[in-house]
Amino acid sequence: MRVDLHCHSTCSDGSLSPTEVATRAQAEGVQLFCLTDHDSVAGYEATAAALPNTRVLRGVELSCRHAGKTVHLLIYGVREGSGLTALQGRLEHVLEDRRTRLKAIIARLRRLGVKLDGEKILIATHGHTPGRPDVARALVEAGVVRSQREAFERYLHDGGPADVALERVSLDDGLRLGRNSGAKMSLAHPHTLRSPQLVDEMFVQYRSAGLEGIEAYYGRYGAQERGLWLNVAKRRELVVTGGSDFHGAAVPEIRQPGIELPDRHAERLQAWLAE
Repeated sequence: MRVDLHCHSTCSDGSLSPTEVATRAQAEGVQLFCLTDHDSVAGYEATAAALPNTRVLRGVELSCRHAGKTVHLLIYGVREGSGLTALQGRLEHVLEDRRTRLKAIIARLRRLGVKLDGEKILIATHGHTPGRPDVARALVEAGVVRSQREAFERYLHDGGPADVALERVSLDDGLRLGRNSGAKMSLAHPHTLRSPQLVDEMFVQYRSAGLEGIEAYYGRYGAQERGLWLNVAKRRELVVTGGSDFHGAAVPEIRQPGIELPDRHAERLQAWLAE
């Protein structure tokens, strides 16, 4: 079964509109779709309208903190009601925190001798979730670096000379927001935690709190990496989820949305989402 439960649009850091992402997913034969923009559910209505014959979930990739690390929580199937209202309220606070962070990053760059038009950058973020990629693009446009990759390598990587830590939602709070909205939750790209042991311990601690899925089928994973996380899924009896992490031109190595999920995992995934 071809699915995509992890992709991004211009509502966060993707280069295509929600409608364009959904249209590409349809062209790739995706049968189960969820737009998971960073800290935003704004693109759901557009994707649902573009895919009238496909199961479309309302979702978000929520940046959380746990054990001093950033955990990306995929929240699928947010329902209408008070839970959605509470989630959107929290996301509005996150959005303001991201704007404040952007200003602080620009100030740090100025102290490093790199002057950017902060007001212009902030205006350009209207309509999507502000983030370090916005600054990276501005650095390229100003001729300071040749590529966004270089911008991150020189200035913006975690702990870099111009990076400013973002105050993130705790994993406990993220899971609570997801549960209260009637959603299911999965750990995105587990390799980014750089510790299979930490991932395993996280599921021991949080599975009963709603962290029941693991994104073992991920756009950049080869067989060896996938096998590592499938073993965690088997050991902890987790639901296996899949997503491309498609961003359009912003991440050119992932060319299209959609990922093939074997039938045994697809059947359990669909049953879990229907609970």
